Amino acid sequence: MRMRLLLLSLFLSLPSLAADPLPLSDGRTFAGWEGDTNKTWRVVDGAFQAGSLDTKFPRNEFLCTTRQYTNFIVRLKVRLRGTEGFVNGGVQLRSQRITQPPNEMKGYQADIGAGWWGALYDESRRNKMLATPKPEVIQKALKPDDWNDYEIRCHDRRIQIFLNGVQTVDYTETDETLPQFGRIGLQIHGDGKTEIAYKEITIQESEVR
Repeated sequence: MRMRLLLLSLFLSLPSLAADPLPLSDGRTFAGWEGDTNKTWRVVDGAFQAGSLDTKFPRNEFLCTTRQYTNFIVRLKVRLRGTEGFVNGGVQLRSQRITQPPNEMKGYQADIGAGWWGALYDESRRNKMLATPKPEVIQKALKPDDWNDYEIRCHDRRIQIFLNGVQTVDYTETDETLPQFGRIGLQIHGDGKTEIAYKEITIQESEVR
């Protein structure tokens, strides 16, 4: 009887996922996304791309979904290249646009960059690292200057990050005042000669319990 109750409780604690992941990009246009699509963001070979290896990018810019999401699994491929300065980007989760600083977003971020890959940061809110993987985990999983797979699972107050199939973060939010819904965003960080690209972005939503 105890075993049955335990198995039932474990089953009920699992997210109820939609049947199939849905694409968040058509690979040709910015449909379903908003941001500076005139100067910063472009579509190249099916990927959202920003930046240059020759010129320092002046400030943070974000391309984000027009829809908001609560519980989900988002999967994507990201490639980060850089030659100088702070070469960095990130995937915003459960985030919102803010006006100060200009063009920023606030919320959880799956970080991208040397020393930051696979970590969870709180962008423009608490401005601190929430969870970090061990360096040896990233060293083993990362493909430098190449396409890397990110899988990010958000369910209730729990956030998990996987880099190329290796779990890097398992974080549970303890501050119950923070909203657990919002937009998904793609960042290019300022102050670096950086080129970043994101492609094959899908989302698989789950029910709110």
